[in-house]
Amino acid sequence: MVIRLLLLETAGCHLCEQALLIVNQCGLEDHKLYIENIDIADSEQWQAQYATRIPVLYHPETKTDLGWPFDQTVVQAFIEALRHD
Repeated sequence: MVIRLLLLETAGCHLCEQALLIVNQCGLEDHKLYIENIDIADSEQWQAQYATRIPVLYHPETKTDLGWPFDQTVVQAFIEALRHD
């Protein structure tokens, strides 16, 4: 089962850069986790919903999200919970 997550971010966001580093350490090597970077500036819907919360990991299938701040342990727990849903 491949888990697809969106990393909601925007250009020039230093927290988003930190989030990307954390997420990249959490299971990408097993090819069962796919992360798509989404710049919220490209969508009014994303801006309205997440402008004050980015970076955010969003799982489109369950419509669940994980907002900043998070660390590798929290991200791994979020991913594991999705694997068991």
